[in-house]
Amino acid sequence: MSSPSPQIGFDRFIQLDWATAALRVRTGLTTTDDLSDLLDSAHAGAAAKKKTKTVLNRLWLEPRPDLVEFADRGIELYRETPDATVFPLTWGMAIATYPFFGKVAEIVGRLTALQGDCTSAEVHRRMAEIYGEREGTRRMTNMVLQSLANWGAITRTERGKVILRQTPVKLLGSSVVAWLVEACLRYTSCALSVTNIESSPFIFPFDLGGSTAYLISRSSALEVRVDSGSNQIVGLVR
Repeated sequence: MSSPSPQIGFDRFIQLDWATAALRVRTGLTTTDDLSDLLDSAHAGAAAKKKTKTVLNRLWLEPRPDLVEFADRGIELYRETPDATVFPLTWGMAIATYPFFGKVAEIVGRLTALQGDCTSAEVHRRMAEIYGEREGTRRMTNMVLQSLANWGAITRTERGKVILRQTPVKLLGSSVVAWLVEACLRYTSCALSVTNIESSPFIFPFDLGGSTAYLISRSSALEVRVDSGSNQIVGLVR
């Protein structure tokens, strides 16, 4: 019997300001009523609002048990520099929580790495190879692409047919860098090369700033090892 297709999970378009509002609720800076009012103004029906709230819950309000401590450390980073960290923190939670989101981001990152653009048809084709040729795959891929555009990672032109990579956000040695590296490790479930982490396709919207190895070495959640080829790799502390 063949194995089932991977579950999608990230099944709604999520505006960055909605994710920001959920993050602020988690920090205690605002209330769930404020978030509900924001979602009420953007959703025509109760069912649509409920589905959006479910995604936001998993991102920030009620992360799954294995991500609670990781999310809590993200909250502390937000408290330190709120304006500068919303985008990378939400991105990190999205790829750590939703493999489907991470895979779309990874594919876009790979396809746009050389020339800075790709077509949405290329992204859909590669996602269909992984998740199956079904309407749900195509529709949810569009949801993620729409979210990436709203968050400032990409621009979509020619009625969404062409995807352009935006100028990456410079993190410049921010303490959020090591946390974002940890998000990548949680997404991939395997160790990554320290040398290549800055160009990883799953975090293409960010310029880590060139001091990644140093920031990794200061993180209690990460450990650097040497593999059989004498390459430095980073993994999660067990």
